[in-house]
Amino acid sequence: MTSRNLRLRRLSRATAALSGRKRGTQPKVVALGGGMGLSASLTALRRITGDLTAVVTVADDGGSSGRLREELGVLPPGDLRKALAALCGDDEWGQTWARVIQHRFESKGDLHEHAVGNLLIVALWEQLGDHVQALDLVGKLLGAHGRVLPMSAVPLELQALVRGHDPACPDDVVTVRGQATVALTPGEVQSVHLVPTDPPAVPDAVAAVLDADWVVLGPGSWFSSVIPHLLVPDLLDALVATKARKVLSLNLAPQPGETEGFSPQRHLEVLGRHAPKLAMDVVLADEAAVPDRASLADAAKRLGAAVELAPVASPDGVPIHDPELLAAAYDRIFRMHGRIGPWR
Repeated sequence: MTSRNLRLRRLSRATAALSGRKRGTQPKVVALGGGMGLSASLTALRRITGDLTAVVTVADDGGSSGRLREELGVLPPGDLRKALAALCGDDEWGQTWARVIQHRFESKGDLHEHAVGNLLIVALWEQLGDHVQALDLVGKLLGAHGRVLPMSAVPLELQALVRGHDPACPDDVVTVRGQATVALTPGEVQSVHLVPTDPPAVPDAVAAVLDADWVVLGPGSWFSSVIPHLLVPDLLDALVATKARKVLSLNLAPQPGETEGFSPQRHLEVLGRHAPKLAMDVVLADEAAVPDRASLADAAKRLGAAVELAPVASPDGVPIHDPELLAAAYDRIFRMHGRIGPWR
């Protein structure tokens, strides 16, 4: 039997067991990130636990989210929408609603490229005046297998110090403003910070981290989706203080622009520079994406973590995570590295 089939068999057993568990006997998992990386984790994690909370970055300033943010002064809803879609079930109801909220209008007018889910979320924010209550209501409508929270209740601007942002001046270090610009910078990102520099964390997000059994950070755009969570003081304090075990899930390949040319271990190094007090327990990486396992193990050790290698990439060669393989990897990590807990 192939390695993939073994992992899928293990996942099948875990999913069957999940269906018979009570909510209180499942691992409480919090996943942090944004965009497609967080969606990949959530799509996998909802297969192995029903006690799942997503904490989502709110610094996006591009596309539909950026337009709504600029026009209405609201949090950018796009990454929150993607997280909700990822938590939709695989049944007809869940998949129908996932398609609906992800649907984008095509027109020659102001609605062009706006996502239905973005408009729905913002409408409920205006109706209810409460970010968390509105997102919980959208999740209830979709039948989402988990909860989605913003990491902060104020819109944030991501800024980066970038060397060589202007190719004509490769040694100059300049400040680049805006998540969309940082993600596509042709230069080398040195560090990132948020404006305001000490944004308030959403209390429910802090409480979820402190109450979790496992926290999953990544995969995703490293500087614009993963590290920003570590720049919210109360959220970072919770990540340091929590008794939860922590998994850092690495990307399958460097991202053109912000992490061009990065090795797996360099991702760990820049994360450590931004949050030197934060320890991890496990670093998860695709076994085919790690050319130098010894260097990765050394970098993980400096974060207090062990390395787990597993085939988590799509078998067709496209650099995206396979949800079933990623679920099997998370399930194995939770069982092997977790403290003895009630879900055992």
